[in-house]
Amino acid sequence: MRKGFALTIGFFDGVHQGHRYLLQQLEELAAANGLSAAAVTFDRHPRTVVQSDFVPSLLTTQEEKLALLSRAFSGKIIVLPFTQELSEMTAKEFMQNILREKLNAELLLMGYNHRFGHGGGNPEDYVTWGQETGIKVCLAKALAGEKVSSSRIRNLISLGEVKKANNLLGYPYFLTGKVTEGKQIGRQIGFPTANLTLPEQKLMPACGVYAVWVTMPDHSKRGGMLCIGHRPTVEQNGEISVEVHIFDFNGNLYGTSISIDFIEKLRDERHFDSLEELQKQLILDAALAQETICHSI
Repeated sequence: MRKGFALTIGFFDGVHQGHRYLLQQLEELAAANGLSAAAVTFDRHPRTVVQSDFVPSLLTTQEEKLALLSRAFSGKIIVLPFTQELSEMTAKEFMQNILREKLNAELLLMGYNHRFGHGGGNPEDYVTWGQETGIKVCLAKALAGEKVSSSRIRNLISLGEVKKANNLLGYPYFLTGKVTEGKQIGRQIGFPTANLTLPEQKLMPACGVYAVWVTMPDHSKRGGMLCIGHRPTVEQNGEISVEVHIFDFNGNLYGTSISIDFIEKLRDERHFDSLEELQKQLILDAALAQETICHSI
C-alpha cells in the first residue's frame, strides 16, 4: 500500500517567509503522522483562467518559484495545471477528486488565511469536508510578528521599497534577464551599462536608481547600480528600460544572462538638462551605491 501524503496548497508567489513557515509546519506534521510531505502549486496564476484579461505581475516566474520551493522544502512539489474545469470545482469536489483520489492525501494543512475551491468556505467548512472525504484538515499557525503576504510584498516593490520587501521575503528581491545591446550613452559618459530584457510577467520595481548585487554568468557577484526608467534626459516618452552599471567591470556580456539582487533604492528617476549634469549625478550615485553595498555585506 502506497504511503499517503500530508499536503498544503498555494500559489506560493515569492516563496516568502510566511510560505516557508507553512512548509516547515507541514514537514513536522508529515513526520509526526508517518506521511510523506508534498506542496501543491499551480502552473499559472489562477486569475489568468477565471479572468481572461488578467496579466499578472509576479514576484517569481514559474521556474524561479520551483527553484525556491526546492531549496526551502525537502518534500515533493506537485504542479497542477489550473484549468477552467479545476476553477469550477467546489472545495469539497477538489478535495475528493484531486487531493484524495489522485494525490492520496490523508492530511491537509491549510494556511491560516487560505481559501480554495469555487465558492470558498470558512475554516470549519474545510474541516467538515475533510471528514467527509477522508482527509484530516489542520489549520496552520501564522508567522509571528509583521504580516507577510505576497500581495503586500508586491505593493512594496511597486513603490520601490525593496529593503522592506526583502525583510518580508527573507532574501533579496531579484530580476534575471538577458543582456541586449542598448544605445551606449552610458559608455560615452563613463558609466557603461548592461541593458536587460526581462520575463514579461516579472514585477518591476518603481522607477529609480538602486544599489544592487549582480550575479555574473560565471556565478561571481559584483556590486552595481541599476536604473529603471524612461531615460528622460536622453529620450522623450521613452519605453521603460532596465540598465545596470557593474562596478570595476568592462567586459562584453551581450547575449548572456545576469541576475540582479536589489539592496536599496537610492533616488527617484529625474530629468537632467545635459549629459554633463547626468554624469555628475551618476558619480554621486555610484559613491552612495558602493557605500550601501559595503553596509549590506
